[in-house]
Amino acid sequence: MIRFLAVAAAAAATVALAPAGFAQTARGYYAATPVTAPEKTSLVTRSTIWKCGEGVCVAGKANARDNIVCELVAREVGQLSAFRANGTEFDAEALAKCNTKAR
Repeated sequence: MIRFLAVAAAAAATVALAPAGFAQTARGYYAATPVTAPEKTSLVTRSTIWKCGEGVCVAGKANARDNIVCELVAREVGQLSAFRANGTEFDAEALAKCNTKAR
């Protein structure tokens, strides 16, 4: 039940960030840019709901460190060419470490 509530809260936060269309690419706490466009338009990593479109996946703040969130999304979508957390881009070293977990 607690896990369901966490997912529901994350969903509500994501919906609040999602205006009509996919203009939210610039919004969200996280933005992951996969090398290859993901097959799905939405996915869940632990309790974080991601919305993907126009080459970018975005999500609200998670209850994990930024590097862990990066690794989790890389496991789902593959190699990332960029990852942003709270407006700050990961540097080349952090992104390379994140990409070691990519599928």
